[in-house]
Amino acid sequence: MPLDAIDQKLIAALRRNGRASTAQLARLVGRSRTTVQARIERLERDGVIIGYAARLAPEREQGAVRAHVMVKVEPKKEAAVGAALRGMDEVRVLHTVAGVFDMIVVAAADTVGQIEGVIDRIGNLEGVERTTSSIILSTKLDR
Repeated sequence: MPLDAIDQKLIAALRRNGRASTAQLARLVGRSRTTVQARIERLERDGVIIGYAARLAPEREQGAVRAHVMVKVEPKKEAAVGAALRGMDEVRVLHTVAGVFDMIVVAAADTVGQIEGVIDRIGNLEGVERTTSSIILSTKLDR
């Protein structure tokens, strides 16, 4: 189902503030509260919006040390490596990608030493050929 301009505005507003009231959202998108509520319910029912989450300030975020870990996987081992990565609590995001690497992991831990251990654990998974990691220094935009 294609999203119209109102749906896109509504989703953008919810990304900025997932706790915005229906009245606030209605003003932002120029529709009635009833219409906005019905659209949100439809977007949830259709699986466009799958949930809401608390986003913490960087200084309050558990796992303040984060890293991007690019992972090259042996042929036919992607499912097993993906399952192992999903089982690691420190893995916050897992992307499969096209290119030199097969996956990009965003991992988080409390200290540099802990993130180093996470990166080592990822590299030692059966089916992982190699990894390249970058520690995230700061985030300039996160929608």
